[in-house]
Amino acid sequence: MKFLGSTYSPLVGDDYNPFRLRVIIPVGGRATRLLPLTVETSKAALRLLNRPLVEFSLLSLARQGIRNFIFGIKGYTNYRDLYDYFGSGFGFSIRYDIKPRIHIKYQPNVEDIGSADSAKINMEYYDISTPVFAVQGDNIFEIDIKDLIRFHREKEALMTIVLRKVENVKGLGIADINDNQRINRFIEKPLPEDAPSNLANTGLYVLSPKIREIFKEKGIKKIIKNKKRLDFGYDFIPYLTNTNRPVYGYKLKGKWFDVGTPNNYLKAMHNLLHGKFTMLKDFGGRIDEKSQIWVQGESEDSAKRRHEIIRKIRLGRVQIQGAVVIGRHCLIEDGATIINSCIDNFSRIGKNVRIENSAILDRTIIEKEAEILDSIIGRHVTIHSNSKNPTKVNEISVIADDVIINSGCKISNSKIYPHQNVRCNLQNEILMSN
Repeated sequence: MKFLGSTYSPLVGDDYNPFRLRVIIPVGGRATRLLPLTVETSKAALRLLNRPLVEFSLLSLARQGIRNFIFGIKGYTNYRDLYDYFGSGFGFSIRYDIKPRIHIKYQPNVEDIGSADSAKINMEYYDISTPVFAVQGDNIFEIDIKDLIRFHREKEALMTIVLRKVENVKGLGIADINDNQRINRFIEKPLPEDAPSNLANTGLYVLSPKIREIFKEKGIKKIIKNKKRLDFGYDFIPYLTNTNRPVYGYKLKGKWFDVGTPNNYLKAMHNLLHGKFTMLKDFGGRIDEKSQIWVQGESEDSAKRRHEIIRKIRLGRVQIQGAVVIGRHCLIEDGATIINSCIDNFSRIGKNVRIENSAILDRTIIEKEAEILDSIIGRHVTIHSNSKNPTKVNEISVIADDVIINSGCKISNSKIYPHQNVRCNLQNEILMSN
């Protein structure tokens, strides 16, 4: 790919070049819908298919030529998790063979009061004079950036909001657009009977650099003073539409997933496993061309475990159905059945364990005869189980990091917070201690 000089603007002329397009990813919310997985972990760094959630967004954009990213981080946990993993983007670029490499910057140590305020802070601090693509950290999406920027340019938009049709408007920002795709009205999370359409906000925005001047207006300062908040959906977009600014809605042609709930997390995992997203269809270590089974492990030490797992699969000692990813340095014992699931690195799965439509994060131990269905098991969890007292976790249960579950527990549609020691009495009432 050929990149032009530093004076190039991606909205000038007919040629599209994404090199100077800046991507800002606000990461500052508490991610309450994903609790308890996000008690001690940034939602953007929550592991999905053996990598941080936000890595899918970076990969989708980097493969379209975008090279400049800013994490709009707020708070210690978000900074620690993202900076310690991604750094300046060098390792990510090597991992996915991105050339020239991506560059990741971080919000200065200034606490923002919402997603739009994060964009405001970073556009000023980094003196951004080119268009910005704002992305939410808990979304997985595929979008043709070139077509989106073309739309934004042709409409001479101050802001373009990526919209998608939904069947249920509950909990979403909803836009009312005219025949020219201009947004007349925007309501954040209206009651279903008050929704002006079924076009929902995806949290993907193109911002003109002129937005910087809007941020300085008295109306914005008044919102900040009165509400102590500047959120895109609740505050900034309604302000633009109410002041008759050119805000347009671009109807999404690609795929989009809000991974903000445990149920959506599992749906996104299933779609990724089954190749519904083009940005990543090979997770490394595919055992043959016909199957959707990946057993990872490249180093000499991890390759030993990989070969042992593959041998058991081929001998029928371990049953794999559907699409499955098994990470590095895992131990899978005889009789285990794994269906449409992911087992993260350094995990140990005991004899006759059944795992179906579930995510097992790294360094987890699941003892024999246990059953994990439609659930998420966090990092460094130990699930004790045996033939007499098998443990069962099902119905979108979420077990957070560093939890011990004792034998015989039956956990359904429940959330267990980190560092708990869980046992159940004869009535299967859950008893917990730190």
